[in-house]
Formats: sequence, C-alpha cells, structure tokens
Amino acid sequence: MKKTKIVATIGPSSDSIEVIKSLIIEGVNVFRLNFSHGTHEYHQSTITKIKEASNALGIRVGILQDICGPKIRIGTLNEPFELKAGDRLNVLKESIIGRKNGEIYELSINQPQILSLLKEGEYIYLYDGMIKAKVVKCLPDMIETVIENDGILSSNKGVNFPNTKLNIDVITQKDRADMLFGAQNGVDFVAISFVQNANDIINAKAILKEFGSSAKVFAKIEKFDAVENIDSIIEASDGIMVARGDLGIEVPYYKVPTIQKLIIKKANAANRPVITATQMMLSMAKSQSATRAEISDVANAVLDGTDAVMLSEESAVGINPVAVVKSMSATIVQSELIYPYGKFDEFEFADETDMVASASSHLAQRIGANAIISITSSGSSAIKMARNRPTMPIIAVTHDESVARSLTIVWGVTPSLVVPQNQLNLLLANTIKGLKDANLISDEATYTLTAGYPAGKIGSTNYIRILRKEQIKYYLNEVK
Repeated sequence: MKKTKIVATIGPSSDSIEVIKSLIIEGVNVFRLNFSHGTHEYHQSTITKIKEASNALGIRVGILQDICGPKIRIGTLNEPFELKAGDRLNVLKESIIGRKNGEIYELSINQPQILSLLKEGEYIYLYDGMIKAKVVKCLPDMIETVIENDGILSSNKGVNFPNTKLNIDVITQKDRADMLFGAQNGVDFVAISFVQNANDIINAKAILKEFGSSAKVFAKIEKFDAVENIDSIIEASDGIMVARGDLGIEVPYYKVPTIQKLIIKKANAANRPVITATQMMLSMAKSQSATRAEISDVANAVLDGTDAVMLSEESAVGINPVAVVKSMSATIVQSELIYPYGKFDEFEFADETDMVASASSHLAQRIGANAIISITSSGSSAIKMARNRPTMPIIAVTHDESVARSLTIVWGVTPSLVVPQNQLNLLLANTIKGLKDANLISDEATYTLTAGYPAGKIGSTNYIRILRKEQIKYYLNEVK
C-alpha cells in the first residue's frame, strides 16, 4: 500500500464512470475539479460520477475544487505580435484592441488598476513567462516597456508581475459563485489560487462558512509574495499546494526545487497536508511513458515528505489517464522503499496531542504494530500521527463522513470507518467490531489505538492502548 496520496484532475479524457473507477483502483485518492474550465452542469455531472464510482468500489475518495482566481491576461489583439528583443511595447490603462502603432506595440490587460503599482526597472512577463518586458517609464495613462527576448504573443495570454506586490482580491465574483456551488455539492477541499498572504485564506474561510461549507482550505503557493509570507499562510490554511507552474514564473526557475523542499518541510512541521503539483508527468499527456526526469521528480517529492502528488493535463486531457496513475503509483511505492520513516523527534510539540501522536507512533514502531488505529473527531489526531511518518498504515475512525473524506489527502492515513460518538468503552467496542467486520484488522495482529476522553471532544486525544488478540476478543464480546 502506498502512503503518498495521488490527486488527479478530471477532464474530457477521464470524466466517465468507467475511467474514474479505474483511476481509483490504480491509486487516485482525491479528484480535482478545475473551475478555470467547465460549467456548473459539467462539474455537477462529474461529482455525481465520482460519488457513484466511489460507492460502487467501496473506496472513499475526496473531491478538491480548484477555483481559478484573478488570472491576469492581456486583451484581444488585432493580430499576433511578432515581438523581437528591443521592441517597444506599451500597456495602456484604457481597454483597447491590441495593435501596432508605428514601431510601437500597444495592448491592455483585464485588470488595469495593477499598472499604477508598477515601478521603473520592474518586469512584466507575458504569455505565462515566455516573453519578458522591462518597465522603462510609468505614465498616468500607460506603462512603457522594452521587450527583452523574441516571441509571438497572441490574444488573452497570461501576464505575471514577478516584482510587484499586487494586493488584489484573490476571490472574484465568479469564484464566489463557484464556492457556493461547491458548498452545495459537498466538496471536501477548496484550493485558493494566487494567494498573497494569510488574509486571503481568512477571507476564503469566512466565505465558505457563510455558505455552510466544512471544506478544508488549501493555499496555492504560486506567487513570490506568498513565498515571503509562507509561515503565516501555512498557519491560516488547512493545507498547502506547491503550484509550480506560475511559481516558476514568479520566482527564478532555479529556485523552485529549494522552495518546494522548504514549503514541504514547513507544512510537515505545522501538521498541514501538502500537495506538490504541476507537470509531474506531463509527457504522458501525449506519450505512453514518462521521462526519467519526471519519474525522478515524483520520487523526489515523495522523499521530500509531500502528502500528495498531483496530475493536471496528464489525467484531464491526456491520451491514457489510467496508465499515468499506474506509473505514478509504481513510482511512489518504489520511492517509499527508501523513505526516511520515523520522524518522532524531528518536530516541536505545539500541544499535548502532538505529544500523544508522537508517543503512540513511536510505540507502534517499537512493538512492531501492524497498524495504528486513530479515533478522531476532527481528523487532527490522524494528521498529527502522519507527521511522524510511521512505517505502518494509520487507520482513521471518525464520527462524521466529511471528516473521513478530509483525510483522503493525508499521507499514510486510510479513513476506514465512521462510528457514532459514545462513552469511550462502547466507542472502542464499536470501532473494533466495525474494523473486524470490514476485514481491516485481524486477531493475529498487533495494533496501537489512540482516542480522546471525553469521547467526541475535539482536541482531547489522550488515550493510547495496545491491542492484541485478547483485547480484540474482549471488545468484540462487549457488543454481542
């Protein structure tokens, strides 16, 4: 069983029940819905198919809603610009059809208020970083730039400002409508695009609370100022996504690997699940096999300590999504053979539940337990257990289905059972009977179990028990 989870984006290549079932069987734990594309009707249909496939297989999976955010783009051009190094390009504050005016190219962007923030010497990256333009003059009605490399620019291409703090609202009106749709359809995670600081996450959580959603909020780290504010963003978030596409434009490309490692390490230390995303096995969008470099990229993310690795185009529009997931799963399993398990003393303890999680993981390791059973109200105890990276699986037992699904993205955790809250002894008995009936535990194996007393109270995990044949038999007799 692999411990690192797989997030797969659903798209035209993978949106049938048959393919979704195959993806789950091959190792997908969470499905991503990309709200930069598709209608609500399309996503509604996809959610229905995911739930149907999950129920048919009896395997719990999560659904991640990735909202598009304020993607900045150039406007329409009357024809593609064939730009050469040294060409002059003006970005106007008024909305125009892009054109060549004598020897000077002119265009506008969809968020012109940003232009007032630019300073001479800063850069504008066009076509998602393919074309670099240096700001040489800031005027009341336009920004004058000089092109630094050749490239062909067409309408509606993305724009990045790698030196400029934009301080814009990262949740658009479209995003709010999408978040309401997600809340109404019970998505488990919401990824917030172009996060700049912790306030962006706080605002997103407030909106979801207004909509009655319990979805976990993941901050997508894809801007340079998000990297600068990473500690406060991690603290405010339920999880982190290292979105290496735009991040590789916003910061020098050669810094992305070290930033990835830094963010994963910080997220692990803070008990926040972390996803590593973008171009992990991109060649398999058009090829039947991944490159050796892509295999190494996935392996390195696993060894860095990521909770999950993510597929985008590869599973959404690729020629064989199932083969991609199969290759990624095999890479994860092989990489985990040399994984640095047992990080019991690596992290600071923020509270007593951190100590219980570390102690129970260490105990399980010392006695050679077959698995750790974590009875958890909020899911937090299982996440804290996973931070210690024990060699054995973590079987999570919750009191709520939404909590169970929120754990689908957490390293090494299998959310296996939902049981009602009860007095501790009855809770343990119901848990063990349920796991035994589902063939998830055996009389001949050894387990450690953690729970909270009083039962069902969030943050109360304070109970550790070793379970062997005699104890399992005792609790089974309790519910006869």
